[in-house]
Amino acid sequence: MDENSPGPAPEPASEAPSQAPLKGAARIEAYLKTLPDGPGVYRMLNAKGEVLYVGKASSLKKRVASYAKPTNQSYRIARMISETAEMIFISTASETEALLLESNLIKRLKPRYNVSYRDDKSFPNILLRSDHPFPQVLKHRGAKSREGTYFGPFASAGSVNMTLNTLQRAFLLRSCSDAVFQGRTRPCLLHQIKRCSAPCTGRIDAEGYAALVDQAKNFLTGKSRMVQEQLAQDMQQASEAMDFETAAQLRDRIRAMSQIHARQGINPTSFTEADVFALHREGGQSCVQVFFFRAGQNWGNRAYFPRHGAEETAADVLSAFIAQFYDDREPPKLILSNVEPSDRELLEEALCARADCKVEIRTPERGEKKEIVEAAPGEPPRLASSVV
Repeated sequence: MDENSPGPAPEPASEAPSQAPLKGAARIEAYLKTLPDGPGVYRMLNAKGEVLYVGKASSLKKRVASYAKPTNQSYRIARMISETAEMIFISTASETEALLLESNLIKRLKPRYNVSYRDDKSFPNILLRSDHPFPQVLKHRGAKSREGTYFGPFASAGSVNMTLNTLQRAFLLRSCSDAVFQGRTRPCLLHQIKRCSAPCTGRIDAEGYAALVDQAKNFLTGKSRMVQEQLAQDMQQASEAMDFETAAQLRDRIRAMSQIHARQGINPTSFTEADVFALHREGGQSCVQVFFFRAGQNWGNRAYFPRHGAEETAADVLSAFIAQFYDDREPPKLILSNVEPSDRELLEEALCARADCKVEIRTPERGEKKEIVEAAPGEPPRLASSVV
């Protein structure tokens, strides 16, 4: 069916032309004669053309038929049905495709009666450039169009800044722009406070700087223990050779790496990469905390307050939230949650199609994963006052 036009029009009424157009359950029932018994997405619109609700179905005919029977509906759904003046239908090849389209439309249209949330910020990443003999490390948002290796996502600019600060202290990589790099004739202040190796003035050669870059990559991909052990060996050798200045520099670099683990609080050992969703409900409202674990490190968390009706179950809220959350983001291979989302298997299939790899959604029942998920909700910030 045409996405930009209403669904099949109902048969003309036999009454006089002056009769008001069909609305509510009668209007919905009029579509049933021509609807397919297959998967798709539907939109319910009011008389002004505003989208009230977007839904998916394995059978459009059966799902729409459920709205044509106003009995046994919650007050909120009954009100939505009564406001419906038009419907738009889109047939899809599968229910998985329908779920992907549904989440995209909900996020874009923000229908009044759907579970939805505001998310106008992209997550920052760390970019280690590869288009320069002495790669620059910097914070990056938006499209990944520059050459280099991206590490993320981080929950906030603060999380990125702390990690960048650690990278400067532990690996002495430059953060200056190419223009500044080319114009230096003597080391900058960052070199003087031991946060840059000053490749701009030849204080380190390309081979030595490349070794620092490799160490930073290992640290950001979960091999921090290996890097620390190697630096510890180098420190011991420098100490035995009476090169105490080098030994002290290596000691400071090891401390910088240790401090970021201490600040992160939770550093899992049973997995290296996962997103953790923790749903907290109170008074019919919800807060979803999302934690990002990458390279065995906690890269921060962010709180969301999805809008939904009080009758929505926790499983339905979390399912809708996760589908919309990954509408324009690549999911990790493992997603942990404190509540099992409804349509979990369908959601896994949809995320697998989007990421082109196997994605698992698990609600752990034992072990470290369960402890991390249980610790995630914490105290939800400003729950009652922040829900839209």
